[in-house]
Amino acid sequence: MPFRDAFAANAISGSGMSAERYRMEVIANNIANAQTTKSANGGPFRRQDVVFAEMVGTSGGRSGLPNLKGVQAVELVEDPSELPRFHMPGHPDADAEGYVTMPNVHLPIEMVNLLTASRAYEANLRAAQTFKTMNEQALTLLRS
Repeated sequence: MPFRDAFAANAISGSGMSAERYRMEVIANNIANAQTTKSANGGPFRRQDVVFAEMVGTSGGRSGLPNLKGVQAVELVEDPSELPRFHMPGHPDADAEGYVTMPNVHLPIEMVNLLTASRAYEANLRAAQTFKTMNEQALTLLRS
């Protein structure tokens, strides 16, 4: 393995932590806007989600296997699901019939997504810590 690839595992873990941190920010934004009936585009807020893609480099070796580089967030998409309507005649954003169109954010789903993103972040952090420990032990062996 070339020296430049010696820390590839650490870079992969770092890219995973970065992507999951961004996902947690988007989930927090969804939760914060769960009751927003007027957004910048004029309608109610639409739930957003992050799309990940793997980062693959060109293989420099004879194995023909892909050179994995990690993961990255490539797109922020809006959830196209139906926006719920509630009868709230006194609400300032109610239509002529007294219905208010609310965001398609469901707090239990967002909390599960937040927990999943948090656990994935922790797993990547643990992998980076394990890699660091292994390198420290290897250096200790080389010194003795």
